Formats: sequence, C-alpha cells, structure tokens
Amino acid sequence: MKYVLVTGGVVSGLGKGVTASSIGLLLQACGLRVTSIKIDPYLNTDAGTMSPFEHGEVFVLDDGGEVDLDLGNYERFLDSTLTRDNNLTTGKIYQSVIDKERKGDYLGRTVQVVPHITDAIQEWIERVANVPVDGKDGPPDVCVIELGGTIGDIESMPFIEALGQFSYKVGPGNFCLVHVSLVPVLSVVGEQKTKPTQHSVRGLRSLGLTPNILACRSTKALEDNVKTKLSQFCHVPEENIVTLYDVPNIWHVPLLLRDQKAHEAILKELNLLGKAVEADVTEWTARTKIYDTLQDPVRIAMVGKYTGLTDSYLSVLKALLHASVACHKKLIVDWVAASDLEDITAQETPDVHKAAWDLLKGADGILVPGGFGDRGVQGKILATKYARTNQVPFLGICLGMQLAVVEFARSILGFEDANSTEFEPETPSPCVIFMPEGSTTHMGGTMRLGSRRTYFQVPDCKSAKLYGNAKFVDERHRHRYEVNPDMIQEIENAGLSFVGKDETGRRMEIVELQNHPYFVGVQFHPEFKSRPGKPSALFLGLIAAASGCLEAVLQASGKVSKVSTTRVANGAATGKVYQNGNVYSNGNGLHH
Repeated sequence: MKYVLVTGGVVSGLGKGVTASSIGLLLQACGLRVTSIKIDPYLNTDAGTMSPFEHGEVFVLDDGGEVDLDLGNYERFLDSTLTRDNNLTTGKIYQSVIDKERKGDYLGRTVQVVPHITDAIQEWIERVANVPVDGKDGPPDVCVIELGGTIGDIESMPFIEALGQFSYKVGPGNFCLVHVSLVPVLSVVGEQKTKPTQHSVRGLRSLGLTPNILACRSTKALEDNVKTKLSQFCHVPEENIVTLYDVPNIWHVPLLLRDQKAHEAILKELNLLGKAVEADVTEWTARTKIYDTLQDPVRIAMVGKYTGLTDSYLSVLKALLHASVACHKKLIVDWVAASDLEDITAQETPDVHKAAWDLLKGADGILVPGGFGDRGVQGKILATKYARTNQVPFLGICLGMQLAVVEFARSILGFEDANSTEFEPETPSPCVIFMPEGSTTHMGGTMRLGSRRTYFQVPDCKSAKLYGNAKFVDERHRHRYEVNPDMIQEIENAGLSFVGKDETGRRMEIVELQNHPYFVGVQFHPEFKSRPGKPSALFLGLIAAASGCLEAVLQASGKVSKVSTTRVANGAATGKVYQNGNVYSNGNGLHH
C-alpha cells in the first residue's frame, strides 16, 4: 500500500480538501485505484451534532456516517463510496482506546498518548486504507490522507507524531508528503513572500515530517526566483514545487496539478512510475471548458436558514452545478433567507422583506433544502406556496418536502392548523410526525441515516423517468420526522401524489404535484450522490424544468451522455441538453 499525506500550513482554508481530491483524481486517471481518509483533530466522534455555521454541511455516507464535507469532495472527484471509518477524529481514536482500556486489553499498563493513541491511529489508517471504495475487489493502490487543521495546532499533535512514526514504518517509496502552504503577495511591496511557507515547513520538519512536494497557494503562478528560494530553504526540489493559483472554479485544480507534472512527482516518490499509465483527463478537461464558457443563465432561489454560510449547503450547490453544466446553463443561485419572506420581517424591515420576495419572484426555479429547527419555517412554506400556485419549478428536500405537504394541507385541504409535530407537538392536524427509528432525546447518530431504498408507486411519474424508469432507487437519508401515513389518502385524493415509498409503504419518500411543470419533494438527500459527470436525477429535473427543456430530459429517461470536446464551441450557451450522443432542444424534438 502507498500513502500520500496532505497537510496544510500558515492558515486554514487553503483548499487541502480540493488538493487531496485532485491528487486522487490524477492518480486515478493514471490507472491506479485510490481511497481517501480525512483526519479531523476535533474531539467530536463525528460531525453529526455540529451546527452548519460551525463546520459547514454535515455530509452523509451510504452507511449513515455523518462526516466532514471534505469527504463529499473525495466522493465527487473520485466517484467513490466511502464509509464512516474514512473519517478519523480525535473523538473516535480516544473512544476506541478508552474502550480497550476498560475491557482490560492493555493488561494493566499505563495508557498514554505514545504509544497507545499513536498506535491506534496507525492501525486505523492501515485497516481503512485496504478497504476498496470503488466497487471492485481487492485493496486499492494508493490511500490519500488529509490531515485537517494547520501544522502547529495543539489538537493535531498526536496525529502528526503518529504519521511521523508511520512514514518511518512504511519506509521510503511508500509515503509521500504534500504540504499545502500560502505564498502571499503584500500589496505594499507587490512581491510573493516565502517566509510564511519557510516557517511552516520548519515547523513540520521539527515534528518529524519532511515534505516531498510543496503545493503553494497564491493569487498567481510562482515566479522562478521564488521557487528557487523555497527549494533552498525548504529542502524540496524545484520540480516538486507547484503553484495552486486562483482559478475560475475548482475543476481546474486537477488540471493545474497535471500541467505542472505533480502526479509524476508523486508517482516517482511512490515508485509507481512503472505501474501507472499516462494520465487521461480528457473528459474532465472537456467538462471544465464547458463550465467556463457557459453564458445562458438559469436562476435558482435557495430558500434556507443558513444562507449566511454557503458551505452549509455545499452538496446542494454542487448538485445544482452538475445539473446546470449538463443542461449547458450558467447557474446563478439567489440566496433567500427564509425568515426574510415572513410577515414579521415586512413589519420590522420592509426593505429586506421586499428584496427577498423580489429575488424569489425573479427565479426560474425554487429549492427548499433540508434543515432543523423552526426558524424560517413559515418563510419556507410561503416560498413553497408561491412555487405551487405560480407554476414555478420546485424541489423540496427533507424538511422542504415536509413543509410542501404542510402547505398543501393548509391551502387545499383547509387544515389551517396543519403542522409538523417537530414544531407544534400538540397540533390537531399532524401532517409530519416522529417516526420511530431513532431517539428524540439523544442528538448524535439517532436519526434515520444513510442509504435506504425507495420504490416507485407510479411508473410514469416524472421522478421515475428521471431515474431512468427504475423500479426503485437507493438514496441517503438524514431526518427524524416523516409525513404522517394516516393522512396520505386524503392528501392524495386532493392531487398531491406520493409516488415513492419505502418497502413497508408507511414511509413517504417522493411526492409530486399533478398538473404542475415540476413540483417534487423528497424525504432523502439526493445531493449527496451527485457527481460532476453524473448529475443527480432530481436536480437535473429542476434545472431542466427551470430552463424549459424538461420534456427532452424525460424523453431520454434522465440520461446524460459523457461530454464531448467537439460540443464546447457550438453548444455551450444554447441551453441544449446533451444525452445519448444526441442534442435535445427545449422539448422540440431531436437534432443531430
């Protein structure tokens, strides 16, 4: 097994996750099988109880693991399926060591950070690195490990000590350290300053780790004299110093690394030059070019609670992007704070209220994502009602679906007091109730989590067509409350169809409104399985409906072909959907 460790220095937020994902993508393009591990030095055992304001979104895996959003980057870039063990936290390590101590596994010894914690870290890495994540048998060739935080952080010290021991243990030729650092340009002097990176590397070396490759974040490419200086002071060959300068979008990062031959430097350090093939990123390059040339806009209003921090909805944004690139549309997301739509805002700050409604009314499509808590719920219901009554394409996810049912019950069935028991436990019209599969008192890991199967009840519904006329689909869940099965018949009789249910028929998974261009709500989170070349079916439906070409997508059963470089010039801004090698145009038939 070969290991690539990605560390970060100087400041946080340099893009270690994207760098690690891009390295994995390049190694995969060289014909190697790749897996990933993210180390988070915080004490939480997982990200499940963290506020999105604190840590960005909680990414959910097939096995129900609630993990760091960087694992979402790995899955999207590598098209892999990771497990909760691919996210290693201080909490998990200490918990495992304390559990062993309580059982007497250490035979009365004093349990210490070295060797017990550091040994547990190394054992975890070796065990998880050998688990395939690409659906094939046998262990992967390379494991890319990202160490969260910044070198020098007190909480990451046990991991750095463990990784120093680990690099010695696996030996030269099996371990490559990529250090991501900052080379700032001070506006006063206008030159690239190397001192922060020098100090960062010095700190890294003092802790027992020596970088093989430097990946320097800067606004522009490193000048030759700067590379020479870094090489001299950091003891890294000039050819192993690459620049990650600012690019229009993160899909360029693997191409940046490829152009600077970073993959060859890594392969050389890992003695894999003989096994690897020439990196083939043709499809990735073509898709990136399309992304860069899109001009025809599609506006989606994102009506949420955490609109102040875009990382809170990172996977939703990525899924929208994947779908819009497939439809050759330039995505514009208008952030609408749900509470700004409510009547109380109209009274207190009328300008804010008007601006929010102007954004909503100017959108081509409306998306209400998942969330917890009652803040902004009324605003989400108002946005949902607007989409329903004005024939605006709509996608509601998790809480967004539940509120679509509540709004329908209030407006169409006349249940003015309809609500979710999450917000109104004593409501006389409980449209959404707590469904046992978890706990209402314990927060962590108590929800309906991970991959669950949804069976289509109506074969010719939009959702089934978008999923390629499948009989069922497996998607990831993260919720406690569900639509009340006792009210289903009455709601369906009024025109809201539950077209997808679980195997028991008691849990409602997909809802569609009849006689509407596109009004879909889902209990699961389809965004977690969206990929750059394989957009999520329901996000593709939303973007296609908002672009006026949904009928074409439905005719093609939701399939999107691999991108072709020949189509970049003549199709980038047309709003056409490329599927099965053919061009579908706004539902007007087939053009070759």
